[in-house]
Amino acid sequence: MKIDIIGDIHGCIDELHKLFNTLDYEYKGDIYVHPHKRTPVFLGDITDRGPNSIAVIKLVYQMVVKHKKALYVPGNHCNKLYRYFLGNNVQRKHGLETTVAEYESMPTREQKLVQKQFLTLYEQAPLYLQLPELNVIIAHAGIKESLIGRTDKKVKTFVLYGDISGEFDSSGRPIRRDWAKDYHGNNWIVYGHTPVKNPRIQNKTINIDTGCVFGNRLTAFRLPEEKIISVPSRQPLLEDKFTDFT
Repeated sequence: MKIDIIGDIHGCIDELHKLFNTLDYEYKGDIYVHPHKRTPVFLGDITDRGPNSIAVIKLVYQMVVKHKKALYVPGNHCNKLYRYFLGNNVQRKHGLETTVAEYESMPTREQKLVQKQFLTLYEQAPLYLQLPELNVIIAHAGIKESLIGRTDKKVKTFVLYGDISGEFDSSGRPIRRDWAKDYHGNNWIVYGHTPVKNPRIQNKTINIDTGCVFGNRLTAFRLPEEKIISVPSRQPLLEDKFTDFT
């Protein structure tokens, strides 16, 4: 098994196309396939903030659900959009408003199709992926060693939001503990969620959310090669959105 784990896309469909091309995938019909049967893995937060979240939903649905040529784990933005599509009272901010605006501009028939596709995609997704043949665990915001193998509420909160402290910084962003520095397992843990300028390797963890929607790059991590591939973003650079762990 060979996989390409793709970091937080956030509606940046053009950069996703570019990344697939850079990874030598071929567009056949309505999906990307690799001539050497590599499997893409989407790391969650496929929507919100970026210019074309609906197009990303459609492509990921086709690849994961319809053709079963890719894998997907949900992120916190995916969870919020899921709750919105269920009719829950969620706030249209922190990026959701961009996806909702796209959605509401579509004809009713197409709205129903996209809603059904996303609900199906989300409901069939695992909280996180364990691929023992590649010694890797894939979770949107990461996972502590003590939580691996569990799927309870505490684990769901962690893999969607990270190791949150309940406190906020001066800009209103949640303060998260640096769980990766305390990880000493033998499996790779590949995650995103917290934008970093360059992929951050700490022990045997790697954060590949390189902030495409904030103007930096869209990144993939290839296994078993342990190779990082990135393409530049087309979005404006917002320096204050990135976390520096040094």
